[in-house]
Amino acid sequence: MTTTSDNPDINVRPAVLDDCNLIIELINQLADFEKLTSEVSATKELLQQNLFGDTAVAEAFIGEIQGDPAGYAIFFTTFSTFTGRPGIYLEDLFVQPEFRGQGLGKALICRVAREAVMRGCARLEWSVLDWNRPAMDFYQSLGAKSLTGWIGQRLSGEALEIVARQDSVPPIGPVNPLDT
Repeated sequence: MTTTSDNPDINVRPAVLDDCNLIIELINQLADFEKLTSEVSATKELLQQNLFGDTAVAEAFIGEIQGDPAGYAIFFTTFSTFTGRPGIYLEDLFVQPEFRGQGLGKALICRVAREAVMRGCARLEWSVLDWNRPAMDFYQSLGAKSLTGWIGQRLSGEALEIVARQDSVPPIGPVNPLDT
């Protein structure tokens, strides 16, 4: 299924397996823009597994202008205990600089929002770097509100491994009701 915005030159479509090389290229462009290239370890194989494999954990849309790939959005399902409903977390929204200002970013976020509504989600959330004022202005123009009072936390790499091995947490393993 494809979707278009008010601009007939814009098309947003679900990503397909053959888009993995394109998505990696766009991820690297986003990382360069955000000055985070050293953080990228994604590979085509990891995207194939995690976007299109039997246990896919995320989804993607590709944004095109006049048939040329120009941006993407990657998102995944979350859950809100307060609402008792799912949500969507928008991990990446990126439009190549030469295609900005034509409505593709809006078309991509609108398509993800439509997906959230179709799935009965209570919210669509994402993060924005504190120095990216143009992005913050764009999101606010859509009606998004900045969250206050919440500070993101992350465990990764060695810290994640150390916490996962803590003795205070029983090891994860198969549950056998006969063992009780």
